[in-house]
Amino acid sequence: MNLTPQKKIAARILNVGINRVWINPEVEEDLSLALTRADVRKLIDDGVIRKKPTIGVSRGRSKILKVQKQRGQRRGHGSRKGKLGGRQPGKELWMNKIRSQRRYLQGLRDNDLIQPSQYRMFYSKVKGNSYRNVAHLKNTIEDLGIIKKPKKKRR
Repeated sequence: MNLTPQKKIAARILNVGINRVWINPEVEEDLSLALTRADVRKLIDDGVIRKKPTIGVSRGRSKILKVQKQRGQRRGHGSRKGKLGGRQPGKELWMNKIRSQRRYLQGLRDNDLIQPSQYRMFYSKVKGNSYRNVAHLKNTIEDLGIIKKPKKKRR
């Protein structure tokens, strides 16, 4: 049974495309008699002809990606664009480094492991970028014999 004229009329009335018009398959015989807009409008009111819902793009995959990125995944070399300094500025790297080294020195001074004069000396060297990281600073202080190295356990 050819119902394209009724579908076209219904599509114009419902203000959608022909593919979004749904016709109840059980009442197809009555539909062939509906030739005018008024007849089709009555069938729409009765629920024989309906508008199909719009099909959107699923957000499921993007939600999964978002969760993975929150976990710190998908950050490898293939996902990167731009320089390293664009992803984390050099100043931010410097701030993190200098703050951790200064915190370490303050801990040593507060626990009376180094003298205030030694603290000042190391503080100015830290400011002058003499040490790569806290471990480098710690090794230097231990090598100078200011604080004792922890003994390694034998197995």
